[in-house]
Amino acid sequence: MTATGNTTTSNTTATPVGGSAENIAAAMNTGDPILEIKNLTVEYGFGDDPTRVLDEVSLTLNRGEVLGLAGESGCGKSTLAYGATRLLPPPGVIKGGQVLFHDRDGTTTDILKLNDSDLRAARWRDFAIVFQGAMNSLNPVHRVGSQLQDAIFAHQSKTSKKVARDRAVYLLEMVGINADRLNAYPHQLSGGMRQRVMIAMALALEPQLLIMDEPTTALDVVMQRQILEEITDLRDRMGFSVIFITHDVSLLVEVADRIAIMYAGEIVEAADARDAYRFPRHPYTKGLLNSFPPLRGPRRELTGIPGSPPDMSKLPQGCRFAERCPFVMDRCRVEDPVLAKTAFGRTEPARLVACHLHDGAASQVPESLAMQANT
Repeated sequence: MTATGNTTTSNTTATPVGGSAENIAAAMNTGDPILEIKNLTVEYGFGDDPTRVLDEVSLTLNRGEVLGLAGESGCGKSTLAYGATRLLPPPGVIKGGQVLFHDRDGTTTDILKLNDSDLRAARWRDFAIVFQGAMNSLNPVHRVGSQLQDAIFAHQSKTSKKVARDRAVYLLEMVGINADRLNAYPHQLSGGMRQRVMIAMALALEPQLLIMDEPTTALDVVMQRQILEEITDLRDRMGFSVIFITHDVSLLVEVADRIAIMYAGEIVEAADARDAYRFPRHPYTKGLLNSFPPLRGPRRELTGIPGSPPDMSKLPQGCRFAERCPFVMDRCRVEDPVLAKTAFGRTEPARLVACHLHDGAASQVPESLAMQANT
């Protein structure tokens, strides 16, 4: 990759509360970042009245880490992934921000500034995506083996056919598929096998970063478990980093090291995966977790989240979650909370929350609400 900026070194000391990209990265104590998304802004539509769907989103992925990205449909998860890799289809437009990729050799590249040829070279080699819906991602009229080999030839044109075929065999076996499936067409494979083929194709050139956009959608729970175990095993063996996108927060506890929660084009909570699952701070995170049955323990009634996400073209003043929040205060309707460290900073140094219940202004939070929000 051609470096377009200086190599950055991480700050290992958490900084004071703040919503900027620099403070967010520092608060998350990033030891060795591989990807830094800074103030990424995306709009849909052209002309004088576009709709902003990502509003200065910042996110850091560490080397070798699995970062889960969760939220309801339409919250901006896939837009964030496609915007960061410049795969956003029209009428999506990137209006600002940086996406810094830190290579193993120490160079740092802003993906948003790469020219077309450098961007094409970086895809699959440095970062790859497993798209949602494997049947729609694979070419239905080409055999699986030829599609795997095409990905290799596209980046390594001098590779011989035998070497490419051997590599395709290795990739299939790596994800638990027999080599005789090289000659199969996508429709001849089960949904789980097609998804494994997509994972194999994404790993064909051993990228450092793998983005997975709801890879277990439409799969039964048994196959979901197998895919998750496969991803974990491959990550441990190959050392790549993962951004795992899903609407199921409970699923991320199985595979992710950290979890970031998105709502209406913003990150509203980011924390260690187990902390986010056991002690969610943002009311929206609580609502997501209460929308799925627990894996263990007594049965409980699922409450879900009342209402619907806001219209992104007509966002309300103040907190975007206020109309659906059971802990809403007058302050929430006029003041937009900042993603920052919580009042629990000493015991939860890596957690960030965008909520007035946890921003340290204890005098403005009724005691009854504070008790409910922290249980």
